[in-house]
Amino acid sequence: MDERFHWLALNFIPGVGPVLIKTLLDRFGNPKHVFKASRRELARVDGIGERLAELIKESDVRGKVQRELKLIEELNASVVTLRDQSYPNNLRQIYDPPPLLYVRGALQAGDDLAISIVGSRLTSNYGRMITESIAGDLAKHGVTIVSGMARGIDSAAHRGALSVGGRTIAVLGCGVDIVYPRENRRLFEEITAHGAVISEFPLSTPPEGVNFPRRNRVISGLSLGVVVVQANSRSGSLITARLALEQNRDVFAVPGNIGMAGSRGTNRLIKQGAKLIESAEDILEEVLPRFQHQGLEPEDRKLPLEEEEERIFCLLEDEPIHIDSIIVQTRMSASHVSTILLQLELKGLIQQLSGKRFVKR
Repeated sequence: MDERFHWLALNFIPGVGPVLIKTLLDRFGNPKHVFKASRRELARVDGIGERLAELIKESDVRGKVQRELKLIEELNASVVTLRDQSYPNNLRQIYDPPPLLYVRGALQAGDDLAISIVGSRLTSNYGRMITESIAGDLAKHGVTIVSGMARGIDSAAHRGALSVGGRTIAVLGCGVDIVYPRENRRLFEEITAHGAVISEFPLSTPPEGVNFPRRNRVISGLSLGVVVVQANSRSGSLITARLALEQNRDVFAVPGNIGMAGSRGTNRLIKQGAKLIESAEDILEEVLPRFQHQGLEPEDRKLPLEEEEERIFCLLEDEPIHIDSIIVQTRMSASHVSTILLQLELKGLIQQLSGKRFVKR
């Protein structure tokens, strides 16, 4: 029997959510063994008890699962389970990872270098412009942009990444067979072609309000950090920021006009300790150490060197060279040299030592 059958069946059991499924998997190894376990064995698992044990043993979801598998094939979609190698590593580390993800498009190992960008659905020209700029600049550095494909900031984040040929992931609060909002159909198709549209919700799940806070933990969980742009004091983006902190992710905020209600949420985040950002470089300076600490190698993304990157890279040797010397030899401004050095460091080609000295890796 298709291994996905048991994963989907377990996911369909009412009352057994991500945390309990993870507990069951830790105890029995895989969903098939969960269903083979006796009622007594199930009841002994923390959080299950007699009632849920009986529900697991008695529930008949075979027809539902078979219909789901047929729809998955018709959509040319896939199911990635918590135990699959292609399951996002960042997401696997959170307290309550989805047991499975429905995927249209493709997830890649390089998506571990990801930043989420979220914000208001009712955005200004400034909000869209800064979002597309930051998303595009991050994508140029090989960063995957994650968002929720909602109107406003979310859509601008996806478009910013796509505009430079970068990768982007949309996390839905409905089934991956539903385009929401409807006007984003073309964006939906572009994302599936240059990244992935994913959801933990079964097919045909409507975009109900209760789904979106749950969806937000996946947005933050996929990423090394979350950027909030234009959020009012009651914005759902603030939920994503809170979840990011709980997941030990970095939280960034783009400052807004203090006289506008749509900026109160982001400005309050800055007051509370979120890092104020003005450019993609501000984000990269923070996430690069975390990325390298996880043992990941940016150079695996095989990013090409721009002309100025190549010029500075050729100046470096095994012996440390000070940034002032690089500035003199290239006749570039100090800020421009710093930016290029950061780009080379992100690509894993150089290493910064104490005292603003740099060497090849």
